[in-house]
Amino acid sequence: MTATPQAMETPGHHRRLAIWAVAVTLFVASTGQTIVSTALPVITADLGGLNRMSWVVTAYLLASTVGAPIFGKLGDLFGRKAVMQAGLGVFTLGALICGVAPSMEVLIAGRAVQGLGGGGLIVVAMAVVADLLPPRERSRVQGALGGVFGLSTVVGPLVGGFLVQSLGWHWIFFANLPVVAIAWVVLQSALRGRAPGARPHIDVAGAALLTATLSGLVLVTSMGGTALGWSEPAMLALIGATLASLTGFLFVEGRAAEPILPLSLFRLNAVAVVNAAGLLVGMAMFGTITFLPLYLQVVQGVSPVLSGMFLLPMMGGLIAASMVSGRVMGRTGRYKALPVASTALLAVAMLGLSRLGPDTPLWQVVALMTATGLGIGPMMSVGVAAIQNAVPRAMLGVGTASANMFRLIGGSLGTSIFGAVFGAELAQNLAGRVEGAGLGTISRDSVMALEPHLRESVLAGFAAALDPIFLLAAGIATLAFAVTLLLREVPLAEA
Repeated sequence: MTATPQAMETPGHHRRLAIWAVAVTLFVASTGQTIVSTALPVITADLGGLNRMSWVVTAYLLASTVGAPIFGKLGDLFGRKAVMQAGLGVFTLGALICGVAPSMEVLIAGRAVQGLGGGGLIVVAMAVVADLLPPRERSRVQGALGGVFGLSTVVGPLVGGFLVQSLGWHWIFFANLPVVAIAWVVLQSALRGRAPGARPHIDVAGAALLTATLSGLVLVTSMGGTALGWSEPAMLALIGATLASLTGFLFVEGRAAEPILPLSLFRLNAVAVVNAAGLLVGMAMFGTITFLPLYLQVVQGVSPVLSGMFLLPMMGGLIAASMVSGRVMGRTGRYKALPVASTALLAVAMLGLSRLGPDTPLWQVVALMTATGLGIGPMMSVGVAAIQNAVPRAMLGVGTASANMFRLIGGSLGTSIFGAVFGAELAQNLAGRVEGAGLGTISRDSVMALEPHLRESVLAGFAAALDPIFLLAAGIATLAFAVTLLLREVPLAEA
């Protein structure tokens, strides 16, 4: 793939400005997903609605998953500049709704609007880089952007906690608005708009069915076994509606003039392999983020704040591996060995985590989390670069969007599946040991209040309930390793 027309038309200093604006936009959009996590207890104390607290996170995740392919396709049709600026507008509107929300219902609605813009911004930002830079130079920048994404996962909760303590929870939604405004202005001057041409056909039916399919999938995986039992009529109806939407989507996309997610895209080796591996790695990643703090708090007695800090080695490894992978791709033009080696390392790290127990030294946890980050990082940069190197220019946006979409779906599936496995194992391990014991009644304080012989037994049972989760994650990472072996490498061109 040679340099894009926009790269040849855009002056060098404008390209640099645009890439900085893209990095800032990506950071803002990705922190939007995590910045509320430390503020949720304060928000629910103010607005009420404790039983709907999880929807503040779920609404953003669901809308981001839906927004990624739709904004990616709109960028292909109408040009990246206009769509990215529109995404900034949607993100800002959602943030304003959240910041002034008088009730939990309004806050959840605002988070959905914000997530729609945020999910779109992430994929369009990465597509802008592909427009502006030749493949090898692009890979270095994509590696750095993968680092930005990882950094935001750590910074978001920390900034959210600081703002809540110093200014109030409303400011976690207002703080980014000046940065968004600057990014909008920079993009206005640094990017060229698309020249007017024939009015493109918009696949409304495909977009609606894709929205219904992805929404149903996220709802099934996030609510199944928790808010709704798997055999309840409402859950069965939701599963049926999701399958019906998927069937309708596949039928419509096979006949649409401008499909919102072209099925032909998945006949490309890079797209099929990268997205399959990305979904599997996303499952392992989100499962680790969800359950490792639980182990640290209950079994090891680490404070909630410190347990969150134990995710820093993972994110440090992720950022380092993503950036190094980008540099290796930029220098050599080769990339297949990177995801192959990293998924193998991820499988080993998950296997190590499955051996955690009450007496595991904390330095070992840090080492395993670092290895986990190193195993995940290359998929962030290599995956996007491989897809962008393989797809036709007309599918650049939607191809890039597919990588983000499948990673989010993997995260949702992983959290749900691992949660179900953990709940079943914990109930079995604690049966007869603690009267009325269950997932919702176990905490470090309640365990330490038990008689010494019971306490040791419960801690061992709790740690043992986590073993199958990480063993399953190791199996998933091994499957991802096998999938990456199928990747057919097309070396990156220098210009």
